[in-house]
Formats: sequence, C-alpha cells, structure tokens
Amino acid sequence: MLMNKIHVRVADWQKDNADIRRIRDAVFVFEQSVPPELEWDSEDAGALHFLALEGDYAVGTARLLPDGEFGRLSVLKDWRGLNVGEALITAILAEAERRGLKQTRLSAQVHATALYERFGFTVVSDEFLEAGLPHVDMVRNAH
Repeated sequence: MLMNKIHVRVADWQKDNADIRRIRDAVFVFEQSVPPELEWDSEDAGALHFLALEGDYAVGTARLLPDGEFGRLSVLKDWRGLNVGEALITAILAEAERRGLKQTRLSAQVHATALYERFGFTVVSDEFLEAGLPHVDMVRNAH
C-alpha cells in the first residue's frame, strides 16, 4: 500500500478538537486504558497542539506546553512504523527552538525511550507508573 507523505502542522485546539480527541481517545483511552479524566486535563487549552496528517486525514497528534514540556504523542495503530512519531517530534523541537525554549522535557513510556534518545533526549529519572504505565522523565537541552 502506497502511503502519501505525512505532513505535520500546528493544530487549533478549538477547530481541530475532534481530530485531536479521536486520536488520543483511540490510543490512550481505548488501547492503553488511560482513564479519560487523566487523559484530558486543563493544560490542553493553553498548549500548542500538532497534527500529523496523511492527505487531510489526521493520524497523529502531540502537544507542547509553554514551559517546554511535550507529551500526548500518539499515532493511530495503522500508521505506526511509518515515521509519524518522528515527524511530530521534529516539528515540536523546531517550534520549541523558534520559541527560544532552552529545554524540552517529557514523560516517556518506557518502550518509547529509544525513539526519544535518537532526538537527543536523556533519561533523568527512575522508572515510575503514570496512569498504570511505566514511564521515565527525559530531558533535551537546546544546542
């Protein structure tokens, strides 16, 4: 199956809300059993959101908080392994740089740490459980 090129754009929390919710609900709430009240928090309204699209169909999302914390990186199952996560991380780091953020950080699910390490993130904590899933804190300093 030939895939169109994936492109990433900054999303509008209001206008793109249905797409952001569809992806995060599918990945976190249904697949990973994260309680909805933990998934949907008050930080969403003030965050910068990103959407990864194939054509005009949104297949991945992530957010960047004003303090440089990024998270909620999620890609629909059928689009995993196609560098959608990488495209989102690249876009977020570029935006963080544009905003002059000295450091970006995230809580990574343990199975995803190698992906973030390729982008220069370093594990800075012991493993801990968040929403019942093993995580570690990771940090990346701007170059």
